[in-house]
Amino acid sequence: MRPAFLFKRESASEQRRIFGGRFLPGPVARPDLLPFLPDVPGLTVQALHTDDAAQAYRLAVHSAGARGAFNLAADPVVDIGLLAEMLGLRPVRLPRTAARSAVAAAWGLRLLPASPHLFDAVLRLPLMDCSRARTELGWRPEYTATEVLQEFLDGLRHGAGADTAPMRGRKVG
Repeated sequence: MRPAFLFKRESASEQRRIFGGRFLPGPVARPDLLPFLPDVPGLTVQALHTDDAAQAYRLAVHSAGARGAFNLAADPVVDIGLLAEMLGLRPVRLPRTAARSAVAAAWGLRLLPASPHLFDAVLRLPLMDCSRARTELGWRPEYTATEVLQEFLDGLRHGAGADTAPMRGRKVG
C-alpha cells in the first residue's frame, strides 16, 4: 500500500511535535494570528484518514487476486487554495527559494524539527492515481481530504493525542 499523508484527530499532537515543533500550534490552531498563508508554487499533497487506509488493507487481505502496489488517497488534492479557504486566510505567493530559506533558518535555530530536506521532498511528491485500488479492491475512502484535514485541525486546536504509553499524561497545547 502506498498511502497519502495519513491524518486523524488523535494524531494531531504527535504530528505537530514531529513536523511543526512547539511554535506551530498557535497559527494553525488560531488562523486569525496569521495575516496570510504562504503560497509556494508546486506545494500540493494528498491526504487520507487512517480508517480509510485500514479499510484498504482489510480489502486487500481478503481479496484473493490482490497483487502489487495500491495507491491510496482521498479527493480533493490539497493545495494552498484549499487550505486558505479552510483557514479563512488569503494566499500570498512565496517563491520556493524564500520558503526553503525560511524553513532552513527555522530548522537551524531549532525552532522547527523538520529539516529543509523534508520540504524539498514534499515539493517533489507526485500526485497518485488511486483508480486501481478503487477498481480492483472496491475501495472508496469514507472521508474526503477536506474532512480529514478539518478533523486534524480540530485535533490541533484541542491538543488531541492518542493514549500511547510514551505520551500518556502529556498534552501539548
